[in-house]
Amino acid sequence: MPANAVVIGVDSSTQSTKAAFTDVTSGRLLAVGRASHRVTGEHGARETDPEVWWQALADAVAAGLKELAGLGIEPAAVTGIAVAGQQHGLVVLDRAGAPVRPALLWNDTRSAPQAAALTEALGGPDAWTARTGSVPVASMTAAKWQWLRQNEPAAADAAAAVRLPHDFLTERLSGVAATDPGDASGTCWYSTATGAYDPALLDLVGLDQALLPTVAPTGATRVGSLTPAAAERLGLPAGIAVAAGTGDNMAAAVGLGLGGAGLLDHPALSLGTSGTVFAASRTRPASPALAGFAAADGTYLPLACTLNCTLAVDKVASLLGLDREAAEAGGEVVLLPYLDGERTPDLPGASGMLSGLRHTTTRQQILGAAYEGAAVTVLRALDEVMRACGQDPADPATAARPLRLVGGGANGRHWVETVRRLSGRPLLIPSSGELVALGASALAAAAATGADPVALAAEWEGGSGTELEAVERDMETWERVSAAVEEAAAG
Repeated sequence: MPANAVVIGVDSSTQSTKAAFTDVTSGRLLAVGRASHRVTGEHGARETDPEVWWQALADAVAAGLKELAGLGIEPAAVTGIAVAGQQHGLVVLDRAGAPVRPALLWNDTRSAPQAAALTEALGGPDAWTARTGSVPVASMTAAKWQWLRQNEPAAADAAAAVRLPHDFLTERLSGVAATDPGDASGTCWYSTATGAYDPALLDLVGLDQALLPTVAPTGATRVGSLTPAAAERLGLPAGIAVAAGTGDNMAAAVGLGLGGAGLLDHPALSLGTSGTVFAASRTRPASPALAGFAAADGTYLPLACTLNCTLAVDKVASLLGLDREAAEAGGEVVLLPYLDGERTPDLPGASGMLSGLRHTTTRQQILGAAYEGAAVTVLRALDEVMRACGQDPADPATAARPLRLVGGGANGRHWVETVRRLSGRPLLIPSSGELVALGASALAAAAATGADPVALAAEWEGGSGTELEAVERDMETWERVSAAVEEAAAG
């Protein structure tokens, strides 16, 4: 490796692409290029043309290279690239590798009936978790494929390849159809029990395994090299290492140093459009309440995701005519901001629910109640994640482990205060704001050098940051909002 070796970690999310140029030796973020995406759809539909992602990747890399040039670093210094992408999206390609239709995104809820039918067809939630670690919900790829077969059969029949979003980009970079266990485990046709595609589940959804990418051993596996065509498009050297890459949640775990060569059974909470809680563990998760994912490094990543987090709270703030930081504790008000339906608990048809209003209730309290509703929903899921790791959430030793708070909401004062108050845990807010891209950078560096990506990210100290001591837990609010969540879940 050259002394000034640089790798690129790509974070291809729902709304944008970021290309992080990282120094391999120090882990220092040298430059970040950005480009936005366009998401379309209404009434539960959420779609993006995959070509938008490819163009955004090219634009983000170009922007990053421009920043890099300002530091006197040439493109020749780049030695590897890896993509971390939004999970679950369904990409259907024709024989020429072109999209048959726009991709169905993870937060497209139209496939909720298909998810329910799949769950029943296999014999219920426990039958699914025993094989895949997860129960089909609207977000899972298998449910989306079933929706496509039933609603757009011509598009399904035209499929010459079926990919996840990150698979699509990795193939554009390397010319190789490859994925990793982490992202594959979010499809509901990959078995975390066997570490391979499940033939019985593929038969259940009528999908030929020949349409799927090969599953590499880890997200850090070098699956190929940057093709001349991709190199010309991106302005990078041909032949650099292309890692298998992974899903965005798995990459965030790597960036935090969570995994076999780092911290195990230590929780993280991501506050973004969705609220996500996860931990790396050697225990294979099999809880119907969770997504029992594989991790990018050979461990497991029990995870729970709520659909409504920062975006939903910002919408409530907008409706009330308030700045997002103008919130106060909700008092008697309970607001479950399930504006897009909900995934955890599984309520795809839900809408926002408000109760407890009084003449004395203020707009600020209603906004604060939206924060509380979103936070309690995701923190309840955190308890289930810790149980899946073999940890008792009520054990003082477990509760004393810092909760790593990441995502855009970790920069918000009221988000931090609300999570701190309702969790009763110490918080650690990493200084790096690009953990998904940093994790992807570690995968790229590992593909180029053979190092362990989690150990490398730990050396880079991407998970270090500001530590906040625990405060007394607000059990009154916790119990009031929890009761409303349970009532909603019970229907």
